[in-house]
Amino acid sequence: MNETIVGIVGLIVLLGLFLTGIELAFAMAAVGFVGFTILNDFDTAVSLLANDFLDSLASYGLTAIPLFVLMGQIAFNAGIAKRLYDTTHKFLGHIPGGLAMATVAGATVFKAICGSVVATSATFASVAIPEMDRYGYSRKLSTGIVATVGVLGVLLPPSVTLIVFGIVTQQSIGRLFMAGIFPGLIMAFFFTVIIFGWCKINPSLGPRGEQYPWSAKVKSLPDVIWPIVIFILLIGGLMYGFFTPTEAGSIGAFAVLVLCMAKKDLGFGGFAKSIQEALRTSCMVLLLIASSAVLGHFIAVTNMPQASADWIVGLPLPRAVIMIIIFLVYLLGGSFIDDLAFMILATPIFFPMVLKLGYNPLWAGIMIACTVCIGSVIPPVAICVFVVKNITKAPMNLIYKGVYPFLASMIFCMILLFIFPELATYLPAVLMK
Repeated sequence: MNETIVGIVGLIVLLGLFLTGIELAFAMAAVGFVGFTILNDFDTAVSLLANDFLDSLASYGLTAIPLFVLMGQIAFNAGIAKRLYDTTHKFLGHIPGGLAMATVAGATVFKAICGSVVATSATFASVAIPEMDRYGYSRKLSTGIVATVGVLGVLLPPSVTLIVFGIVTQQSIGRLFMAGIFPGLIMAFFFTVIIFGWCKINPSLGPRGEQYPWSAKVKSLPDVIWPIVIFILLIGGLMYGFFTPTEAGSIGAFAVLVLCMAKKDLGFGGFAKSIQEALRTSCMVLLLIASSAVLGHFIAVTNMPQASADWIVGLPLPRAVIMIIIFLVYLLGGSFIDDLAFMILATPIFFPMVLKLGYNPLWAGIMIACTVCIGSVIPPVAICVFVVKNITKAPMNLIYKGVYPFLASMIFCMILLFIFPELATYLPAVLMK
């Protein structure tokens, strides 16, 4: 049987396994193993499976993932997000829609020490929505912004998504972190603009909150300053080559732990819970990466990536149209299965096409990260929306009414990046020569 046909059949079988509800990592490993057995032999496939898992899980670069996840879980369980929200609340809560804007500002700073989309949505669903309820905010606005604001962690460092993309494509994680800063901040700015405009049109959505004196505002600033200091330490160290991403993760986790212990915000129970949650999340991501290596070797043997790249490049279409098609595939796939998992699955297939078309790999990484942002809030697999629904018990249709305006801003941000790729490539080019 033709190798390419075997590869196509393998991908069809993989999609069928997704529909059965089997764990994605197991499905990828199984299809890769069976496909490699068909194209070679059983003994070679067994050796491939063992070597891929060993090489993937023994990789030094992958140690950055559990360290950054641990840093975020410590910050999450220590209540750092609550204090950040309280500070931004004091500065912004008195203007129309101010509490929703404070949620965006607080989440943006929180992302500096937590790369988890789910943790951010869960935290602010517990902290911000009750406060907005107290001031008479529309549940449409409060649940919509909380369900959306977590996606900033996909772009702003330390982003687990960008770490995984860097490992899968062998790109510099430090450069990817730099490339995500401007797009992440632009997206946060658009969220704020939408809140302001929405509340101007309909003031009942976000009534004014309490006006705090400047003494209270200044007193709350240390709660914001320390996370920013840790963020600058990590990014500065990566930027100037003082330490690797793994060392940055260990320094960040230690710094957050010391900060939480100094403020007596984290007891032994909270620390144990952080370890447990970080271990669970890290094992999931690492297993996905190891399984994708098995599947990737099978796909490579079929010659599908190179053949697809040659076919795509040879199409009588502008390269911009081809890139739009690729991003639409990411959006479509990420809306049916976990976005990070689909990124791991699809990137080895599509990334060679991107390089063949002559696009900057850092820009492509940030654009793919933007598709992950959008996929996190669009049905049917909208993890951020499900988190907010489970915590607030708000109807799904109500949450989506609040999500759609912010979804439009994410799409607009992606269009801006497509037209002006320098928004992603400028910082890495200037700061990491």
